[in-house]
Amino acid sequence: MTMTGRCLCGAVSYEIEGDMQMCGVCHCKNCQRQAGSSYSVLFAVADDQIKISGDLTVYEDRSESGNIVHRHFCGTCGSPVKTSLPTQPGMTYIKAGTLDDTSALEPQVHFWTDSKQNWVTVDENITQIRGNPA
Repeated sequence: MTMTGRCLCGAVSYEIEGDMQMCGVCHCKNCQRQAGSSYSVLFAVADDQIKISGDLTVYEDRSESGNIVHRHFCGTCGSPVKTSLPTQPGMTYIKAGTLDDTSALEPQVHFWTDSKQNWVTVDENITQIRGNPA
C-alpha cells in the first residue's frame, strides 16, 4: 500500500510505503492546542516507510507526563504534519488529516481520555487509555 499526503499549502508532502502500524486519537491538552481542535488523530509508521519532501519546522514540546515531543509542521502554512518521540526511536506519527485519502483510517485506541473534552463521546468498544500509553 502507498499513502500520500501534504500540508495545507503543499510545500510539504510525503509518501508512505506499507501499512500503518496503528491508528489512534490523542486527547491530551497539548494535542488539542496543537490541532486547534478537541483531539488529534494520528497513525504510526516506521521512519524508513516515509519520504518527506519540503522543509518542516520543529517545536520541542513536553507531554503531560514530562516526555519530550517533537511536533513537526509546515513553516509556511502551519499545518501539523508529524510527531516524533525520542522515547520511541524509529517511529513517526503522522497527523491523519494530512492524508490525501483517509479511507484506510480506523482508530484502534484513544489516549489521554482523562483530558478529553466533555462533549466528546468515545465508542466503548474501542480501547481507551486514561493517560500516557505504556
